[in-house]
Amino acid sequence: MKISVQSKNGEHSFDCGGRETILHAGLREGLTLPYECATGTCGTCRARVVGGEYEVLWKEAPGGKRLKPEKGDILMCQTRPLSDCSLMVPSELKVVQSGRPAKRAGTIRNIKPLTKDVAHFDLHLSEPMQFEAGQFIVVETPDLVGGRAYSMVNFTASPSDHIQLVLKQKADGKFSDWLFGDRKAEEAVTVFGPLGRAVFRPSEDKDIICIAGGSGIAGMMSILEHAVQADYFRNHKGTVFFGVRTHQDTFYLAPLADFVSRSHGNLEVTIALSHEESVSEVHQQYPNLKLATGMVHEVAKNGLGDRGENAIAYIAGPPPMVDGAIRALLGSGMTVGSIRYDKFG
Repeated sequence: MKISVQSKNGEHSFDCGGRETILHAGLREGLTLPYECATGTCGTCRARVVGGEYEVLWKEAPGGKRLKPEKGDILMCQTRPLSDCSLMVPSELKVVQSGRPAKRAGTIRNIKPLTKDVAHFDLHLSEPMQFEAGQFIVVETPDLVGGRAYSMVNFTASPSDHIQLVLKQKADGKFSDWLFGDRKAEEAVTVFGPLGRAVFRPSEDKDIICIAGGSGIAGMMSILEHAVQADYFRNHKGTVFFGVRTHQDTFYLAPLADFVSRSHGNLEVTIALSHEESVSEVHQQYPNLKLATGMVHEVAKNGLGDRGENAIAYIAGPPPMVDGAIRALLGSGMTVGSIRYDKFG
């Protein structure tokens, strides 16, 4: 089927075949359609269908609460065409040649619990993928309807067929229940990506601020790994605030401590405990990691000082935490253009 998109700066068209969603098809063709989560939770990929037949996959998607379906409003990530369709998208679009996402087969292996409700796992791809630090993929399994977004934990400078992901088990989370359940040694999934624009590029030549809640630390680990590989902290500073509930909920402390030890003294990592008092200012087992008490965005607000000058900030976590962190950063004098984030529901 042909999809025609009328945007603020002109008209674009692309093919959408099989059981592809409109968003995936457009991104695959290099069209810079608006999106954040790509899974129906944020509402950023809204559009209005002005002609053609289509199928909405998830009518109850949280991101669609403000849509007017009677007028043809859709989330492109949750819509498949049943005929040629014409859309209106309220943004400027362009076509890019590099970094286009694609669909691949994947195999989940080596599921390892990190805490009582967080697990790390490997994903082996049918074809190598080149991705930037901070990007994510959408994973689908035949056993469940819809895709789930997960940021890459690792980073490689060249295309790789092996990526690492982290998942937090959530109440009524069907994918996390599926993964934490009685899994086989290997599980087949479908992968679409890479996605996301909250990426780290050493050429931007700025200090780094990372604020992460829970499993939102995943993309930050990729950013820090890239920075350490590039010896970026020889001439730049990095500040990381990682929020969890209690000491028992911490994970990735060993690699974070390793990043600090390899940063020429220019990387500072603070673990914020929201539901437990920190009995010391530093971690007993990892003395180069700091400890603080409070919600991570509040700890960041109190600990940033003037570090926002000449810096780019990366935020990831639950939407309320992301919103709080954005307010804290803006209050510290940072501009909107220096703040990068992906909201996942």
